[in-house]
Amino acid sequence: MQRILALIVLLIPGVIAGVGIKFMRDMFFGVLISPIPSLMLQFLIGLIFFIAGLSFIGGFILHRDRKRNKVQDKFQKESSPVSEQNK
Repeated sequence: MQRILALIVLLIPGVIAGVGIKFMRDMFFGVLISPIPSLMLQFLIGLIFFIAGLSFIGGFILHRDRKRNKVQDKFQKESSPVSEQNK
């Protein structure tokens, strides 16, 4: 059940990133999506969608790999001094 939930959580930002790519591609070919008033605004919305979707997926994968200790030392989360005092 958790794997299906994780797939759904990753599918939504993936679709958002795909829509962002479509908006940017349509701008280059001069196709204006109806609720957006200008091509430049359409490109900026597409860029924001793409960056937001990609960063969510990247953050999700980084968080999962940190929990499993499968990242390099430079990507490990630094432990705070407060948590080390409690040990």
